[in-house]
This record gives sequence, structure tokens and C-alpha cells, in this order.
Amino acid sequence: MAKTKEAAFIGSIDQGTSSTRFIIYDRESRCVGSHQVEFTQHYPQAGWVEHDPMEILESVKVCMAKAVDKASAGGHNVDAAMKAIGLTNQRETTLVWSKSTGRPLYNAIVWMDVRTTSICRRLEKEIPGGRTHFVATCGLPISTYFSAMKLIWLMENVDAVREGIKKKDALFGTIDSWLIWNLTGGVKGGLHVTDVSNASRTMLMNLKTLDWDKPTLETLKIPAEILPKIISNSEVIGKITKGWPLVGLPIAGCLGDQHAAMVGQACKKGEAKSTYGTGAFILRNTGEEVVQSTHGLLTTLAFKLGPKAPANYALEGSIAIAGAAVQWLRDSLEIIKSASEIEELASQVDSTGGVYFVPAFNGLFAPWWRDDARGVCIGITGFTSKAHIARAVLESMCFQVMDVLDSMHKDAKGSDKGEFLLRVDGGATVNNLLMQIQADLLGSPVVRPADIETTALGAAYAAGLAVGVWTEEEIFASGEKSKTDTTFRPLLNEELRKKKVGCWFKAVERTFDLADLSI
Repeated sequence: MAKTKEAAFIGSIDQGTSSTRFIIYDRESRCVGSHQVEFTQHYPQAGWVEHDPMEILESVKVCMAKAVDKASAGGHNVDAAMKAIGLTNQRETTLVWSKSTGRPLYNAIVWMDVRTTSICRRLEKEIPGGRTHFVATCGLPISTYFSAMKLIWLMENVDAVREGIKKKDALFGTIDSWLIWNLTGGVKGGLHVTDVSNASRTMLMNLKTLDWDKPTLETLKIPAEILPKIISNSEVIGKITKGWPLVGLPIAGCLGDQHAAMVGQACKKGEAKSTYGTGAFILRNTGEEVVQSTHGLLTTLAFKLGPKAPANYALEGSIAIAGAAVQWLRDSLEIIKSASEIEELASQVDSTGGVYFVPAFNGLFAPWWRDDARGVCIGITGFTSKAHIARAVLESMCFQVMDVLDSMHKDAKGSDKGEFLLRVDGGATVNNLLMQIQADLLGSPVVRPADIETTALGAAYAAGLAVGVWTEEEIFASGEKSKTDTTFRPLLNEELRKKKVGCWFKAVERTFDLADLSI
């Protein structure tokens, strides 16, 4: 890929919903060292999900140090040849901290947390236009999903946050801002920034100006002084300070995880990718055009690879529960002992035996947007076994992706040319059965790259682009990688596919208006 042969390495912090990784890549995009640490998810009440921001900081520090040790043990002189690091993070997860002490004023509220439901309902009634009031500006409906709602909850319910704002000692950010502020000095001059992709998920950024939208801030009563500066995805942001591994190294790339995966998958205009993690996230690059969805999707920023580079936009469908449903089978029901066991268990049967599972644990995201939905498992008979339920869980992930892609095709208004291919990535894609089910339910091919960790790779590309390790042309020249891709083609006949889809819709409808069951 590179034009010169001088050794060069790029590091990538990949901070996800349940774990942190640090991966070191060489010029050929090969991993030469990595380390991963899982951290705790806290569930204080039903529907609430939190992280300890200090634990996340520690996980990043450990991962960086251990990945460097592993690369060095493999004979790579990363200390001398590391050029920069990139950062990618779970989006929408929200925290407020003290700029004088550096301590969080409350735990980080995770993207899937639904404690803000009553705030959303209140705003829908108070604001003209209701749920869609801000869509024209930020591309997003009023929803528990986005950072602004979580910030309002913190301002209304946490004394320390209110006090911090009053004393002008509070800083708001998503996890990228928290990490960069700490990596670049923290209380000793840390940089308070966020990138355009993370900012686009707060509900507070104007998609056209790529700056905080003043009328939105006024409507939601959010003080502008607590917000970070918005920057592009690929530029030298600052240098790593003392107390961290790799002191003095530039931080040169930052993207929300799904946007990073788009870069890692080299998604050009008209191309789509689906990342299967705790949730599943499908994005389709719409180029430099802001496309407003009429079918339940979000309009978001895809990436802006440099301060002077044009912004690419995307349509996105977000699915709250994908791999998390497998974790639920493992941890709550104890049907499997490890996530990897689900493929073998589900393969013991050739169908779900009429069982349909909809994992609306905290409501349904795109394209339904029903926070009153709750999970259902229907079609159970005396014949049903744990293998049928395991297969139904896998199918639920694929049906949800199908729902989103159907909406994307409708919003594309005939702009699809040739055969549609879905690019996939994320940890769950190692499951061949899952990928085959996905192709069958879509009725179109699914392409899995040789390196499924494209989120970390995308952040590395952004950083490498900023410091001259790669050019944009090299990053998007994905053809040379395609020889090692695996393509899954649909095997299910069209009549059966349509019948299964019809049954799925029946199951989804059964999830609606069930939130009061918890009373």
C-alpha cells in the first residue's frame, strides 16, 4: 500500500461498549500487536446502563502498554517507528466531568440506556413539531438514544453536574472527548474536543455547518461553554502527555465506531456496511448529499477526512440488541457457556421450528423507533428446544438488519446500480451460520473481509492519513483486498424468504406497548 519502505506503525484505540482494545498496524494494514480488556457494565435499575469512566481510562492505559510490549516482543521497533494513534469509540455514551479535579461528576450513561424516556415524551409535547422537531437540523429524532437527552437528565437529576455547570467547572463529552482530554494533559491543559462524527450523534450539531446549533442549544437549555470544540476525523489533534504509554506521540484521528468501520471498509458513495457488535449498525454512504429518510432511518455524518476535506454523509439504521442477545443467552439464561458456542448449538436444527425472537430489551430502534417495545419469544411449542431458541436469536439479528436495509433501498429511490452487496464486520461475523442466515434473509450477497476488526482499522487509517503514512486513494483502493474476502450468497428460495419475513413482522408487532409490564 505504501510508496516508501521506511518502517511506520499506527496505533488505534478502539473503545467499545464492553471492552477496550489497542491495535498496532504496519503500513500494509497488518496487526503487529494488540491487547484487549473487558470492563464492567453497570445496571443500577431496569433500563439503565452505565460505565465507570475511570475504569475506561485504566483499560486504555493497560491496552496501550501491553500491545506495545507484544509488538516489541515480535521484533517490531514500534517505539521508534510509531507515527501516530487514532481513536474510535462507542458513540452517544455521555459524561460530564470536572475540569479542575478531572473526576467524573457521575458515571457515563451508555448509549442504550433508556432512563430519558420521560424527558423525550415531555419534549415531544412541549416543542413544536414534536419528535421530529430537530430532524431538519441534526438528522435525528428525539430519542433516548442520543447524547443531548442524557445530558439533560444529568443536568436535571445530578446535583454535582448542576453545581459544576453553575461554577463553570463542568465539561461535557462523549467517550472520545473524555479520552482525548485525559491523553493530552487532563487538568494540566487537556484538549476538550470531539470529532464531527461523534458530534453528529448528540442531536446538537448542525449537519450543514458542522458546528453546534445555537437554536437547538437554546431550546434544550444546554450551555455552549460545556461543549467541546468540533474537529475533523483526520488531523493532528494533540500529543500524548506524561503518565501514558507512547508519550509525545500525536493523536491524529478520531471517529465514532460506526464511522470508523465505514472508513475501514472503504465505503464509497452508494455502498453500505453492517457492524455486528453489542448492537448492529448499518450505514450507507450518500456522498456529499444530506439525505433525509422517510422510512425511519437517521441522517448522519459519515466522515470528514481532514479539516479542508468535503464531508460525506450517510443514512444509518441502528439496532440496539444484536450480540447483546447472545450475551443474554450466555449470562442470564446460561443456555451457552461462551458466545462462540451459539453457532454449534443453532446448527443442530435446520430451522427455528416456528420460534421468533425479538430482542426489544430496551425498546426498538430503526426503523420502528418504539421505546415502549419489550422483548418477546413467540411460536413456542412442546417441540421447542434450546437449539431452536439459539437459532431464533441469530435470526433476530439478521431480520433487524434486513428491516434497516429495506428502508435504505426505499430511501435510495432507485439509485442502486447492479447487484447490492452488504459489507459486514465486527466480532459476530466469525459466525458462518449467522452470515449465511443474513444472506438468505436479505436475498443478496454478504461480503466479509479477511480482517473483521475494521473499526480499529478505520481509526488507524484516519490517523495515518493525517501524518502522511497513507493517502486517501490508497485507503479507498479496496479492490486489492477483495481476494481474501468471503462472500455468502443466498440459498433460501424467495417464496420461503417472504413467508419468514411476514412472520417476523407479526412477531415485531407483538412487542409494542409492553413497557408497563414492568410495573
